Amino acid sequence: MDISNLLAKVYELLMIYGLQVVGAIVIFIVGKWVAKAVANLIKRMMTKSNTDETLIKFVGSLSYIALLAFVIIAAVNQLGIQTTSLIAILGAAGLAIGLALQGSLGNFAAGVLMIIFKPFKVGDFIEGAGVAGTVEEIQIFTTQLATPDNKTIIVPNAKMTGDNITNYNVKGTRRVELVFGIGYGDDIDNARQVIEGIIGQDDRVLEDPAPAVVVAELADSSVNFKVRVWTSTDDYWGFYFDTTEKVKKQFDAEGISIPFPQRDVHIYEHKE
Repeated sequence: MDISNLLAKVYELLMIYGLQVVGAIVIFIVGKWVAKAVANLIKRMMTKSNTDETLIKFVGSLSYIALLAFVIIAAVNQLGIQTTSLIAILGAAGLAIGLALQGSLGNFAAGVLMIIFKPFKVGDFIEGAGVAGTVEEIQIFTTQLATPDNKTIIVPNAKMTGDNITNYNVKGTRRVELVFGIGYGDDIDNARQVIEGIIGQDDRVLEDPAPAVVVAELADSSVNFKVRVWTSTDDYWGFYFDTTEKVKKQFDAEGISIPFPQRDVHIYEHKE
């Protein structure tokens, strides 16, 4: 075959397939732009309706991927490739991958359920899957927590939803429960007045439900007061630590003892 025939053959192929290739490229580029624009439009609409940010990201990403898949199929179809068989192959491959990634799909499904039903949100302090921490990020497959000592814990979503979840922030208020022991020889009424005085001067204490200071137990070494006070969730630990310190100092000033565990030992002498 001489050069002129070869060039003629190449020209013929370009005339036949060149426009198809160009059309496929145009479809892909324009379709990708349209898919991104539609996904951004969906995000903006959801943002205006005050939808949860995690759900906005998830729906936006899912919309973009789904639209991009249609664009790719349209581009391949423009090349003259039968997309029916391609879709069948992709379906079979998807089934095989799904069977191999059952755990990941379970985490994905659990992530979708958490985004929809919202058992917790970013910033909540929770206990779940045997760990506790502040929620930093809710992803499609995992949930990221930060522990009080600043460790990062990444929990698979399926494990998180498969166990009990305790959310400490969802109610907005918490009950603080403290126990203070005094000696059996100390004045119960005086001790109660000291505790009630400290509680009454703290602005973090909520009036409803009302605080309670009761004698809860006649223990082996002490008479135990149980103190139940309601505060906002944010004030819980601050009130807990401050009140413990104030009660100890005021008990010392009032001469009220806080006994340590003790045992009386009686020795009997046996004479033969």
